Amino acid sequence: MKKKRSIIIALVVIAALGYGVWLVCKSTPPLVLYGNVDIRTVNSSFRVTGRLLHLANEEGDHIKQGDLLAKLDAEPYQIALAQAKANLMVQQAQLDLVTTGYRKEEVAQAAAQVLQYQATYDYAESNYQRMAKLIKSASISKDQLDNSLTLRNQAQANLQTAKQKLDQLTNGYRKEEIEAAQASVAAAKAQLDQAELNLADTELYAPSNGTILTRAVEPGTMLTAGTPVYAISLDQPVWVRAYIDEVNLAQAIAGREVYIYTDGRPDQAYIGKIGFVSPTAEFTPKTVETPVLRTDLVYRLRIQINATGSGQADDLLRQGMPVTIKFTQ
Repeated sequence: MKKKRSIIIALVVIAALGYGVWLVCKSTPPLVLYGNVDIRTVNSSFRVTGRLLHLANEEGDHIKQGDLLAKLDAEPYQIALAQAKANLMVQQAQLDLVTTGYRKEEVAQAAAQVLQYQATYDYAESNYQRMAKLIKSASISKDQLDNSLTLRNQAQANLQTAKQKLDQLTNGYRKEEIEAAQASVAAAKAQLDQAELNLADTELYAPSNGTILTRAVEPGTMLTAGTPVYAISLDQPVWVRAYIDEVNLAQAIAGREVYIYTDGRPDQAYIGKIGFVSPTAEFTPKTVETPVLRTDLVYRLRIQINATGSGQADDLLRQGMPVTIKFTQ
């Protein structure tokens, strides 16, 4: 009987403890953080130098990805493109020449020249041999013999040159010459590609959907590559930057869904997911409010607001806007 009574008392105590824990958990409010909207911006600029010819948008205009924003004077780049095309044609013609080889007419002409120089040499050699015999009988002078020898040597040199030229025309161009011509064509093609790219870069297009924040220059301005033309606030992604203390850090799990409220619409929530938790601690910035002391170390969070579906980001969210982040139970 006593044993049964002890068991009943133990069960009652366990139930009471469980109920107490449940009450504590039920009464614990969800975690609340405070942060600011962080919208990404981009400085749009040309990749080439030139005179600004046209601007299509004003500050405050909403743009879509691919919209034409501005143009440079393209004439210098059109001329450069024409020069690159002409240079490629020249280099391709040279490659065709060394690849195809010499014409049959050129080979035949070189062969005829060899025959001509061969006849000249044969005559000069015969004359020299005759003079060499006459010198022995003192029928000619030493100068006459030397002149015949000079003519023979000149004819021999001309014959050798003609034979070398015939061999060159018959065998075609060397492998190294063909490879050099191929390299020249490749370089000319690269120059043409660069000229086409430079011409295309005289037009500036919107990188993404967004709103023009700043129109930094006006038509007629000479721009260097990289000079900002527009500052654009991107529609997506929209982030919230917040900070969390170490006590609640375990609740900041990447991918966890949270609700985000603005002061202007306290009853309408945006839905976001935690995308980044800083691995290092830092002191709370002065512009951030947290339920703990500002001197405590906190960890930075980045929360991305949904781009589509329920609770998605809209035009009412502005850069730096303060928001309240509520964690789900």
